[in-house]
Amino acid sequence: MPVRLSLLASFAVSALLSGPASAAFFWKSPDLRSQPVTGAEPGVLTSGLAGATPEELRAALVWNLRSGLNVAALQCQFEPTLLTRDQYNALLDNHRDELAKAYQVLSNYFKRTDKKNGQTKLDQYGTRTYSSFSTVLGQYTFCETASAVGAEAIFTPKGQLYRVAEQRMGELRKSLMLAGEQQFVFWIPPYTPILPPFDNRCWDKKNQLNNKCGWTLG
Repeated sequence: MPVRLSLLASFAVSALLSGPASAAFFWKSPDLRSQPVTGAEPGVLTSGLAGATPEELRAALVWNLRSGLNVAALQCQFEPTLLTRDQYNALLDNHRDELAKAYQVLSNYFKRTDKKNGQTKLDQYGTRTYSSFSTVLGQYTFCETASAVGAEAIFTPKGQLYRVAEQRMGELRKSLMLAGEQQFVFWIPPYTPILPPFDNRCWDKKNQLNNKCGWTLG
């Protein structure tokens, strides 16, 4: 199904007027760029897919990308200018065939590795994948990154969504971690509290400091 012209127009206007997604938060975000991945790297996919072929790992990357952008569509609506919900809906339209193929390849993987419980394991994998993108402390970096990744994904030619997944999944994963303002560095000096002595001889029967330890409350 082709993307509606009105939706394309909204993205174009946003790109011209809003500038980088970071402008929505008025901060300098951390550099989260990452090397391209294949899916075999630790921490990239939800969990290891033992014995998976390169095609199955690629399908898992595509499905993880879809899941991450789906979570962003739900979690990032507090900042509408990021367009994460509209981007996700457009992604489903633009890349429906590749997404369907990725799901089928993943389904075949779980059936191949466990004929009896393949469907159950596929469902569990899907649940874990969605959960792995949930974040609270890293919400700003995740939403900002998901917006940038989603914008690239919807304008990627059909059949090449896997390239976006390979190039940006490492970045999307790193965005889940807490990070602060990068433009300014604030130094907070160490603070050592000055505490009264706790020796019994320094306190009277009314739990008031006496002058035996050279300390008064002033």
